[in-house]
Amino acid sequence: MPDASYDAVIIGAGHNGLCLGAYLARAGLKVGIFERRHDEGGGAHTDEATVPGFWHNLHAQYMEFIEMMPFYRDFDLPSFGARVIKPDAQVGITFADGRPPLVIYRPELADRTHASIAYYSRRDADAFAAIRGKVLAANDYISALLYSPPASEVKLDGGRSEAIMGRLLQLWLDLGFQPQEMNKCPKVLIDEVFESSELRATMYRQCVEWGANLHTADGFGFVMCVIWLCANHYMSIGGTHTLAHSMAAAALAAGADLRYNSPVVEILNSGGRATGVRLKDGRTIEARKLVASNADPKTTFVDLIGWDKLSEFRKERMSNWRFGPEHVLGTPSFALRAAPDYKSARHNPDINKCFYTIVGFEDAQQVSDYILQAYGGQIPDLPGAGTWVNSLWDPSQAPKGMHSMNGWFFFPKASCLSPEEWDGIRRDYNGKFLKLWGTYAPNMTRDNVIADKLYVSLDMERRMAMPEGDFSHGRLSIMNPGMPRAHIYRSEMEGLYMCGASAGGGGISAAGGYNAYKVIANDYGLARPWQKENRLY
Repeated sequence: MPDASYDAVIIGAGHNGLCLGAYLARAGLKVGIFERRHDEGGGAHTDEATVPGFWHNLHAQYMEFIEMMPFYRDFDLPSFGARVIKPDAQVGITFADGRPPLVIYRPELADRTHASIAYYSRRDADAFAAIRGKVLAANDYISALLYSPPASEVKLDGGRSEAIMGRLLQLWLDLGFQPQEMNKCPKVLIDEVFESSELRATMYRQCVEWGANLHTADGFGFVMCVIWLCANHYMSIGGTHTLAHSMAAAALAAGADLRYNSPVVEILNSGGRATGVRLKDGRTIEARKLVASNADPKTTFVDLIGWDKLSEFRKERMSNWRFGPEHVLGTPSFALRAAPDYKSARHNPDINKCFYTIVGFEDAQQVSDYILQAYGGQIPDLPGAGTWVNSLWDPSQAPKGMHSMNGWFFFPKASCLSPEEWDGIRRDYNGKFLKLWGTYAPNMTRDNVIADKLYVSLDMERRMAMPEGDFSHGRLSIMNPGMPRAHIYRSEMEGLYMCGASAGGGGISAAGGYNAYKVIANDYGLARPWQKENRLY
């Protein structure tokens, strides 16, 4: 006899698992969510990483999908405590020689963006404005692409799938590109469209922030990562974990059970069907209808099911699965007495209150070289970073008058260095960055730093269950032409579904959980909230 029984068992209380659990519970299923840690949220994690009173986001920093996220709207997450703001100055790059910063503002302040870019190139300013306007006009259709599972797994009603793809093809043509140019990598497109090194450097960094490989991804990575998500950044008041808490509260309010400190060690199956899970403490949990995994594919299929029990399809898929080098980050955290005061602020003080500030690069080539080093398995020689000082807008994240900084380095995969080598990076790399930071903001001296800490790729793997530090849980390295493209959300094992980042992409979008619900709703005849009038997805 099982120790507990549910209609649906979800492995992991990351934000995608919470999303799926909330929708399934609202649809009337008895849902159990089993989380290995004492906390929910996965990469939406905020902690007093340096010293008490200073709160730092250890992975997810900005909430770029809030406006389009169905989970946020359908469950009214603000009623459960979610609070977000959208700073005016969204993305900026500052320079050590003190020349004017380049600042991209939220879309409502497009004239200020144009003026900032035009300092370096009027042509670039005009091109950026034109492209951004066309991309934002197609926002609903790009969102629908993100929040729609493949047509092979669930049919969208009324020809929606065709309408979405048709509108996106038209967008590509409207941007002045030919269909065959979709094969061009983002760097080539950025270099063809923009001439100034300052804007190119900013766009390069934006590209890799969202996991599109600057040098090998396809053209739509340019649209999605460089233009669509650029300057659509929200900040979660109280840290990103406040958003995770609201998601958990919504799932609980819908009727889901959430069990912490309950690591799953086995997916049980009988006759080719997933029937439940076994926990580390020996308890067995029955799944009368389905099991959904928020874990990565290797953990799900190799560790929890076992290689000898996998289908030939899954063995081939897992043999071709890779983690990184994209989507691998290191997170520096600094507790500061004063916020950075950049040399470039004498030309535009908004750089001192820019939500996301790129520090450490003087030109586009340095950004490109930095990315190639990290993706090539090396710690970048130039310790440039993307930085956030969230306490500028949310005083609750630091003691009064002081500031909490979070950042991102791009790092090689966890396995590229030994644990001892990672120890050395934790010990020294923040200091190298601080020395570089001081050449951009002279007040960023060691005396201004109360404490600092660095989380590296290995920490992301161990603490947040991100293999190799890959926040998107990996991707196929080879797609055999004969390999079916189905089984992204619905696995070949009856009753087993995937709902995590590997299915829906990285970022706090909840796309993995939402799309998994669409597939499950199709299979079990559950409510379909996306079919409401005037709702594309």
